[in-house]
Amino acid sequence: MARLGSLVLLLVLVLVGCSDVPPVTGGEKEPVVSARPDPVDPAVDRYLDEALPKGPGITVVTARGGELTHCAGRGLSDQAARTPAACDTVYDVMSITKQFTAAAILKLEMDGRLRVGDPIGRYLGRVPEDKRSLTLHQLLTHTSGLPQSLGDDYEPLSRAELLAQAMRVPLRPGAGKEFHYSNLGYSLLAVIVEKVSGQSYERFLAQHLFRPAGMTRTGYVLPDWKRAQVAVEYDEDGRAQGRPMDHPWAPDGPYWNLRGNGGMLSTARDMFHWHRALTGGTVLSDAAQRKLFAPHVRIPELDGAYGYGWVVVGAGDDRFVWHDGGNDWSLATLARFRRDATLVFWASNHASRKGKWNLEDDHVELTRRIAERVRRTPA
Repeated sequence: MARLGSLVLLLVLVLVGCSDVPPVTGGEKEPVVSARPDPVDPAVDRYLDEALPKGPGITVVTARGGELTHCAGRGLSDQAARTPAACDTVYDVMSITKQFTAAAILKLEMDGRLRVGDPIGRYLGRVPEDKRSLTLHQLLTHTSGLPQSLGDDYEPLSRAELLAQAMRVPLRPGAGKEFHYSNLGYSLLAVIVEKVSGQSYERFLAQHLFRPAGMTRTGYVLPDWKRAQVAVEYDEDGRAQGRPMDHPWAPDGPYWNLRGNGGMLSTARDMFHWHRALTGGTVLSDAAQRKLFAPHVRIPELDGAYGYGWVVVGAGDDRFVWHDGGNDWSLATLARFRRDATLVFWASNHASRKGKWNLEDDHVELTRRIAERVRRTPA
């Protein structure tokens, strides 16, 4: 299930220090092919040797500004085939998908095709009275009052069925104002992307976000992956649960309980390209990025707020943003720091082992310590 992970990360990562580096001036149109091996930061590598349990396949990427400083895997992406995890292993990034959906909405706003303050009925047709005042902004910030989901991630639900059911469900008390995490809201945003653009959700992202950012290995079905590149996921008993596309999917990707809010497949290298494109303003204008990373609504009982597909902590140069994603088998975390444009992203295909270890319990400390070591390494 796509979800927001341990919100305590808000309280821990804010303690990580920052140092200034020159700003990045832009992203790239196509990925650069180099004969040089991917960088491995010895300090990060040593820490991971000490911190990680034996067993999970995991890939970690770090960057300072536009410079890739570490991209390497450890463990196995497929235990049966003995395939090692690597920089280009394909993982389900789960709820990190939400930031792509939010960026797609802002891209359409940049083009003058919608406004985030518009009511949803302008794009979804007739809506019941209780939902007529809901706006795209409220879907983006989890303040719509819609429930978290309509059912299981892999239930065969079409776009039309999602819309029909979403219009029937009652809203939570405080709809329009209070933060209540809703995967359903982000699926409705994906519907709006399709209706406004006239393209499928994935094709719009591929054309307007991923291709300009140099991301060739991110999507649902469009990238030309080899099956062996996609990580097999494992449950807490160590049993293989297959690859993401082995679960019930439509021919063009996951069904609509998951589409738009989760289920996106990507690599650590592509997440670095995404970070660089955002840092350099390749895909979104400065005004759009201000909306993306603004602290729009407080998250109850936490020292943080929700932007558009990002959790936001701090202010000014001390601000950092993050999001994670998890299901019953995998876990991923992405964190970006404003002052020095430090990136930490990691994904694992085996989040826990019953009675032995659970990466979700430790991922706050893991991410914080990785960021510390990135900053200690001389530029």
